[in-house]
Amino acid sequence: MVDDPRGRPARAVRLRPVDDAELELRYRVVHGYRRAYRMAGEGPALVLVHGIGDSSRTWADLIPDLARTHTVIAPDLLGHGDSDKPRADYSVAAYANGVRDLLTTLGIESATLVGHSLGGGVAMQFAYQFPERTERLVLVGAGGVGREVNPVLRLVSLPGAHLMLSALRLPGMRLQVGLAVRLMKLLDTDLGQDAPDLLNLVDALPDETSRNAFVRTLRAVVDWRGQVVTMLDRCYLTEGMPTMLLWGDRDSVVPVRHAFGAHEAMPGSRLEIFEGAGHFPFHTDPARFVSLIEEFTATTAPAHWSRDRWRDLLREGRPDGTRARAVERDLREASERSAT
Repeated sequence: MVDDPRGRPARAVRLRPVDDAELELRYRVVHGYRRAYRMAGEGPALVLVHGIGDSSRTWADLIPDLARTHTVIAPDLLGHGDSDKPRADYSVAAYANGVRDLLTTLGIESATLVGHSLGGGVAMQFAYQFPERTERLVLVGAGGVGREVNPVLRLVSLPGAHLMLSALRLPGMRLQVGLAVRLMKLLDTDLGQDAPDLLNLVDALPDETSRNAFVRTLRAVVDWRGQVVTMLDRCYLTEGMPTMLLWGDRDSVVPVRHAFGAHEAMPGSRLEIFEGAGHFPFHTDPARFVSLIEEFTATTAPAHWSRDRWRDLLREGRPDGTRARAVERDLREASERSAT
């Protein structure tokens, strides 16, 4: 047993092998819609929430290691992966509700949430809506901090996006895009770091139903000016909740400056930068990613939610409103500069 640096004894680490069958997709019907998810391991619950257009498959190589010390639940969000793709509410708040309801059906009362990109916004919204069920937060290249976002996502939020996404799947177009990606990698651009993973997301949209769900999800959080959802105004509510921010310093989707803005706005948060990594640091350096998650959960105590403390925080508001507004202004100005 290793002692917590803050003086608390950490839990004993008990390793167990993970059977291949545990990593296969499972299904639950919630509110009449089929939800796909992966679940493996034993121990404290760890929920992995993927980004837009992605699925639980993005975590597949990490789950066996994380499941040696945790019960890992990795859902396919509604409209993604093998989950149903109805004409439904794809807002961040609705996704947080969906994660809660899936966890409830699985008998999971509280968990550490790890959210990537859009999933980071979902994780933050979950912590805001259900603080009593949130033990810790790990935000990975998370959306919802500032307005700035990759111009391609702004473009896809415009009318006609369905046609553009369909065109990208044409054989000739796919070859041209592949050549452009190789060129960006040769030129060592930030977008070149992320382009292969982003193209995999396009490949994961094989039909019109999938593309419709993708566009509806994107438009809930992004428009032509950038991200439309922010968590900076409520960051102070994470006081007392262990929070870690993981970011690639060459993230071409959500710039690393958002990590520093969120770190400053979230009391007591921890920031880890993956040098040379893009928007998917857990793909670039999975060993370090797993190590950080394991160390973070082993050396921090789950958040203790108090109704009285929550009420007091809401009444007091942001402890330094001037500084918080300055962070928001800096991120907004950076976004506006990037759009010109």
